[in-house]
Parts: sequence; structure tokens; C-alpha cells
Amino acid sequence: MRVLIIDEVHPGIFPMLESIGVEADYRPTIKPTEVCEALVGFDGLIVRSKMRVTAETIKYADKLKFVARAGAGVDNIDAEALEARGIKLLSANEGNRQAVGEFTLGLLLSLTRNIARGDREVRTKVWLREENRGEEISGKTIGIFGYGNMGQSFARLLQCFGCRILAYDKFAPEKVSVPAEQVPMEVIQAEADIVSFHIPYIPENYNFADDAFFNGFKKPIWFLNTSRGEVVDQTSLVEHLKKGTIKGAALDVLENEKLHTLTQEQQANYNYLAQAQNVVLTPHIGGWTHESYIKINEVLVQKIRALLQL
Repeated sequence: MRVLIIDEVHPGIFPMLESIGVEADYRPTIKPTEVCEALVGFDGLIVRSKMRVTAETIKYADKLKFVARAGAGVDNIDAEALEARGIKLLSANEGNRQAVGEFTLGLLLSLTRNIARGDREVRTKVWLREENRGEEISGKTIGIFGYGNMGQSFARLLQCFGCRILAYDKFAPEKVSVPAEQVPMEVIQAEADIVSFHIPYIPENYNFADDAFFNGFKKPIWFLNTSRGEVVDQTSLVEHLKKGTIKGAALDVLENEKLHTLTQEQQANYNYLAQAQNVVLTPHIGGWTHESYIKINEVLVQKIRALLQL
């Protein structure tokens, strides 16, 4: 069993793969255009975010049994193209769920308690206490959209804050359980003080949070997104921040994260978000910890082992 690894991974994966009889060919510097021909003779492909894996990518893959995404989310992999060839798609969502849960909680505290803003001000010798009076999470109603690994992790961490947790999962409502209460989206829009997105980027979720979505809320909300930038219409988000229907936003993801390739509209949105005092921006690092780097490998190898035993 041979697997091609085309992205940088934690070196701990190599002895783990060897222990289950898998030989790894590690080529983190390979160019995306070279992967297609390089896959000849390989049983598996491990990828992170170097490239989009499409039908074209795997057209010469004569032995490929699986493509494994070393991370959460598989929006850079054409699942239908793999299915058409009988190739399994594996992912390691469980590997960084704790990291994302903790990070989302950190974003929430930074936003509602003005931590990031206060830090910026003190660094310039501005000392404002009353202006930075914040809000407590206790007593709030928090709406979680998407209750997979990430949404569940965030909910577990919220338990000790004395808040009410509502969850909406369009595709897997059966996943919603204590400490969250399963409700329709309209209930979250009617009652939530805080909204956190943990939904995948699939065509059905493109611009899920649009103007109509934000208009549906009965009171101003704090908004968090640690999932994918494409699930939020950033123009609508900016407009609602300007109107005050969104009290503040913490975004670990943007609609276009290649900041030097922004369209005119994306640039205008980015300019507003970058200067807004009630916005926290981070560079897609929610699942990015030293621990998750290792856990992702462990999850992938466990899934590869299970696949080999079928």
C-alpha cells in the first residue's frame, strides 16, 4: 500500500502509516500541475489545501483507493468525481474540533468584552474603561448553526457559562443533543443574542447568511464565523454591521482569503471590516494548534486502517 502526500504534514504521521503497512511518498513541494501524473501507481493521496482535487487530478490514478484530507472540511475535493471512480473520501474533522471550539469561545470573549480593541488602544497609550465596558455570556441565548464536530465542541465549552444553547442543523438534525436544544432556524432568529456558524461550504450553503437571513433576527446579535467564508454574504454582513443589527462580528474566515486578489467589492468590504472597532479578524487559525496538528494525523491513520480492513 503506497500513499502520496503532497502537503506539509506533521512528521509523526510516517511511523503511524508504517505501523499499518502503508508506505508514504512525501512530496510537499510538488506542483499542483504535477500531481495528476504522479498519482500513477498510488493507492492513496493525502492532501491539505494545496490544490483542488478534481476528476482531472485523478484521471491517471490507476490504483487510487482513497483521498484523505488532513484537516476539517473537504470543499477543495470533488466528492462526486471520487464517488464516480469508487474512491473513498476521508477527512479528519475530529482532529481539530477541540481547537475550533476553544478558539470560537476565545473569539466570543474577545468580541463581547472588547479584548482585542482594548489591547490596540493600550498599545497606543489610550486608557478607556467605560468605553470598553462589555457584556457577559451568562444569561445569553446562543444560536449554533451546524452541529457537527465543531458546533458540538463549542456547545460543550459553553455549558459552564450559564447560557441557553440553541442549535440548527439542516442536514443532520439528529446530531443535536444536550447541552443544545434542537430548534428551527426561525427560533434562533427570534431569540438569539449570539450566533455562531459551524456549517460546511457546499453549494447549498453558499451565501447562507444573506440579507434576508440577517433581517430575520428580532434583536441585534453578535456574529461569529469559524467555518468557511463563502457561507456568509460579506456585503450583507457589512451592511448590517453599519446598521447596528449586528452588534459586532468575529471572523476567522473571509469570502476571499487571498487578500492580494480581492475584487473591488471584496476590497470595499475588507476595508470596512479592517477598520471597524467592533470586528475581530483572524487568519483562518481556528483549528490551528500544535495539538491538532498531531491529532489530525492520528484520526487519518485510524480511518485509513479501518478502510484497509474492509
